[in-house]
Amino acid sequence: MYTKEQTIQLQNETRSFLKEHNNPPATFEELEALRAVLRFHEYRYYVENDPLLADGEYDQLFKLLEATEKIHPDWITKDSPTQRVGKSLNGNFITVQHLVPMLSLDNSYDSEDLKDFDRKVLQLSKKKEVTYCVEPKFDGGSISLVYENDQLTLGATRGNGVAGDDITTNIRQIRTVPLSAAFSRYGIQTIEIRGEVLINKNNFKKYNDELVEKGLAPLANPRNAASGTLRIKDPAEVRRRHLEAFVYSISYYTLLPGHELPEALKTHEGSLKLLWNLGFRSPVKESKTFSHIDAVIDYCLKFEESRDNLPYEIDGMVIKVNDFLIQEQLGMTSHHPRWAIAFKFKARQATSKLLEVRFQVGRTGSITPVAKIEPVFIGGVTVSSISLFNEEIIKEKKLKIGDMVLVERAGDVIPYIVKSLEELRTGEEKEITFPKNCPVCNSHLFKEEGEAVWRCINIECPAQVVERMIHFVSKDALDIRGFGEANVRKFFELGWLKDIPGIYKLDFERIATLEGFGKKSIDNLKQAIEKSKEQPLHRIIFGLGIRFVGETTAKVLANKIHHLLDLQQLSQEELQSLEDIGPKVAGSIVHFFSNASNIAMIRELEALGVRLTNTHKQLAAKGTLSGQTFLFTGTLPTLKRSDAEAMAEARGGKILSGVSSKLNYLVVGEDAGSKLEKAKKINTVRIISEADFLKMIGE
Repeated sequence: MYTKEQTIQLQNETRSFLKEHNNPPATFEELEALRAVLRFHEYRYYVENDPLLADGEYDQLFKLLEATEKIHPDWITKDSPTQRVGKSLNGNFITVQHLVPMLSLDNSYDSEDLKDFDRKVLQLSKKKEVTYCVEPKFDGGSISLVYENDQLTLGATRGNGVAGDDITTNIRQIRTVPLSAAFSRYGIQTIEIRGEVLINKNNFKKYNDELVEKGLAPLANPRNAASGTLRIKDPAEVRRRHLEAFVYSISYYTLLPGHELPEALKTHEGSLKLLWNLGFRSPVKESKTFSHIDAVIDYCLKFEESRDNLPYEIDGMVIKVNDFLIQEQLGMTSHHPRWAIAFKFKARQATSKLLEVRFQVGRTGSITPVAKIEPVFIGGVTVSSISLFNEEIIKEKKLKIGDMVLVERAGDVIPYIVKSLEELRTGEEKEITFPKNCPVCNSHLFKEEGEAVWRCINIECPAQVVERMIHFVSKDALDIRGFGEANVRKFFELGWLKDIPGIYKLDFERIATLEGFGKKSIDNLKQAIEKSKEQPLHRIIFGLGIRFVGETTAKVLANKIHHLLDLQQLSQEELQSLEDIGPKVAGSIVHFFSNASNIAMIRELEALGVRLTNTHKQLAAKGTLSGQTFLFTGTLPTLKRSDAEAMAEARGGKILSGVSSKLNYLVVGEDAGSKLEKAKKINTVRIISEADFLKMIGE
């Protein structure tokens, strides 16, 4: 969207505004220049995923814009970046008519269906050959966008295809939807665009993890989450879910007087490029054109094989006649266009029978109902157990023992019961009774106000003790290899392991008497336990299992302190001043470190040789890679990616999550993929091998 010259100019203007960030623009023209700078950085961050500005610097510029518009409210424009933040929605959504009906697509499920589609297209168009454009069928919530005189004037849901809900306020929260776009450059006055709103798989997982941590039911799948979010009444919540929009077609347009049809609007491929050039996310990179149906079929099948590697959920491919004149010639039925068809991927849903519900106790005392179903093969795996999360889910879905249920599993998302098939009930089904007492220690259960989860508050509950130890030795915590869940449970049942410090007091002579524990496995376990004493402080903090404290928060805390018990001295207000730590997390940390038993456990760990000081932080600050940024991609010849990242961090290096101008080194292995291609386009990124990296760190 931006040329190299424009990028340089806008970067220069950015620096100029940052220097003067305490002085509001004095003229409307200066304010427009500031808005242009902010739009540019939004595009780099949200569309290109290649920011050229630190978050704090962007915030400075945004506050400068807000301050100026407060002084001069008559200078506010509808497409100002500040206008993305809308007022809360009250009452029902208004129904609005689409300029052109949003029809469904005809579906195909195998190559024969596609060949039949091709035969009909050739027959009706009276052509010997037709070019098709093939693109992913995004699995989210359908939207329609209307722009008039370059300004976004309407965003609507699909609704019944003829009319949908006006969700313009929520659409304005989506950073990949421009509030204005230069359609007039192409002679376009009014335009209606069709698209799909999605949630990136990583963002979906993070959001669900937060819900589960709060004791709430996670969202079923990215598709339902995206579609449901569009109709949320609170725009702030819409922003928190980080929706993204892909636009895939132009359904209607009018031209400005005296303008002819632009070349880009003669083919579907051209229209996607036009939208991309105007700052929209369109499937330009994922779409391809073919002049023979066999090539179309091959591309669809290859995409299906790699669907789980994509950052978004897709449920098929869409095949469209590329030439708009031929599309017009083919026309449409009352249900679907004759010039397009969807090739649907294999289903990720199945039905099964709910056999029983068991109640498990987690390390924080949460009681989780787990459905046991007749084993069923879905999405490449056999599913027999499904978490029901809490009592509210059971009530909401009206589940009963003996029900036939619809089960879904999409990509890496955990299996989920979508609903019970009540119409298939025989009358022999039984109600699911949630226990009043802990199923392990029989203590009375307790539910905090505002939470959906019941908890056993007996800290000595055997189930909680075991779960805490399993968490402590896990890969992301102390990473004691060879000491998995099965061994923790076995040693606990034998009475040889009673608490976390007991891990460092195991009697290996007794363990050697067990079947499957030879000299080599005993030696490996000893070494792994001994090695864990030197783990970085953030792993120990995470391993303690403090409620609401994940890996990221553990690193924030470790960077604040020298010794683990320094956390005992921090007040809730001091903790809340740290990055991404809110009242709930801070309160949980204070509660943990005010418990005398927890302090005694920590002191015992130190006495047993577990290092609780932050020497890793000091070493990293003085490390040979200090100030350098790294990203590892592909399959490395000898190292696991996580080990390579740890080696870089131990020497002061910082690991980035994606390729951008902030990246210094991309370390590539086999099948490096898109990260390598993106890095080649950024001159400042050095692309090196694992051998180069090892040489760099002297190993």
